[in-house]
Amino acid sequence: MTSLLTAADGRARCAWVGDDDEYRRYHDEEWGVPLRGDRALFEKMSLEGFQAGLSWITILRKRPRFREVFSGFDPAVVSRFDGDDVERLMSDAGIVRNRAKIEAVIGNAALVDAMADGEFDELMWSFAPADAGPRPREFADVPATTPASAALSKELRRRGFRFVGPTTMYALMQSAGMVDDHVEGCWRVS
Repeated sequence: MTSLLTAADGRARCAWVGDDDEYRRYHDEEWGVPLRGDRALFEKMSLEGFQAGLSWITILRKRPRFREVFSGFDPAVVSRFDGDDVERLMSDAGIVRNRAKIEAVIGNAALVDAMADGEFDELMWSFAPADAGPRPREFADVPATTPASAALSKELRRRGFRFVGPTTMYALMQSAGMVDDHVEGCWRVS
């Protein structure tokens, strides 16, 4: 796979964007931009969990509906979802209907809600590498997991979080800007 693609606007981008407008917007405005806040990171963790086994563009296109049916990913609200809510979500074709993932989001919300304000953000960011290391030269240089994502996954699982494996957590670290995996030559490289 080519590591860079140049779009009609003349900008070279990470090739995973392809020619999809929504992917391009996501790459240009969100992916790799530092994301802070308990609610924002809870949403990111939830969506990355839903993505497991699927393509990110599927989740990205369903994100507005996810936000709607999961009450803006407010942990205090989602943590109070019950069996009726699970059934409501299981019948909603606008999201990924996977009972285990839905129940994990509700359980994870309760764990985040039980934390002090800012504690979840602090926990997540405590695993961001202090040294960015070399920028990936090629797409093939981008890892699927790292020791930091494995450690984050282990700590979250120790605390009772679900659907937070090392690969899922590395995807979160990339998308939330804890690491910056824009390949060399991408216009987003600072």
